[in-house]
Amino acid sequence: MRNNCNMDLELTWCYGVDKWENWTVELKAIIRDIEGKKSGTFVAPLERLKLEYVVRGEQRNLFELIHKIATTERLKGFWKGNFVNILRTAPFKAVNFYAYDTYRKQLLKLSGNEETTNFERFLAGAAAGITATIICIPMDTIRTKMVAPGGEALGGVIGVFRHMVQTEGFFSLYKGLVPSLISMAPSGAVFYGVYDILKAAYLHSPEGRKRLALMKQQQREEVSALDQLELGPMRTLLYGAIAGCCAEAATYPFEVVRRRLQMQVKATKMNAFATALKIVEQGGVPALYAGLIPSLLQVLPSASISYFVYELMKIVLKVE
Repeated sequence: MRNNCNMDLELTWCYGVDKWENWTVELKAIIRDIEGKKSGTFVAPLERLKLEYVVRGEQRNLFELIHKIATTERLKGFWKGNFVNILRTAPFKAVNFYAYDTYRKQLLKLSGNEETTNFERFLAGAAAGITATIICIPMDTIRTKMVAPGGEALGGVIGVFRHMVQTEGFFSLYKGLVPSLISMAPSGAVFYGVYDILKAAYLHSPEGRKRLALMKQQQREEVSALDQLELGPMRTLLYGAIAGCCAEAATYPFEVVRRRLQMQVKATKMNAFATALKIVEQGGVPALYAGLIPSLLQVLPSASISYFVYELMKIVLKVE
């Protein structure tokens, strides 16, 4: 029994215990905001390239497109819209990772298992993706509208928001919600599920057990946060990259359909299925994968940095 525990406190601290016992929304949001801003800024040029293919229907190859942006807009052109992207990405990842931890722990309590099963990981990931999408999709719609042809004339985030609400109504901010939910369920399931499966497989391997035993021996010693990573720095980055690429490749056609839906105006609005058919009619099945290469190149460092900073900040802030 732990004594002197104040259950009214949002962060429960028990005397004699030298680490936090509970996650809180605020602490998790800080971790995800830090991660989101760092990785989002780092991969902004790749996000810009992807949107050129998906939103503007760019036909040039990747190197020609890079040359075009560099010559017409110079270096700063690759970071066009990055501020809006950070406003979109940081809260999305904060909600996403917090929801995943919450759902996974609740499923673990309901099942009574000692460890989360693969099915529970995938289910928690899918639910987390849906939750984050519902909360954060308006900013994503605004971001898409800003980079679409004519978006520059609307005057930034506030201007786009005002224009969409006045001309199409408030719920126009939720364009593409259905394909977003359809894509985020499997995407979240794969993203979290693959990483956790890889992590669990390593920690149960002879090498992983040896590392955990060594870390346990070093608990009373002064070691750096990097040395306290269960997977180690390189494996954390690698597993994060693999998880991100698997999720992106599995659900990319939904991303293309969603972006096209967000660009539509009220007069020519079509549903998700009709939009997908039109994309295929105009460019064939490969059109559903337009911009996949820059998207995967974006996901590689983004997912790696996401999981690396996520795991590292848990150690630095002494949370579990």
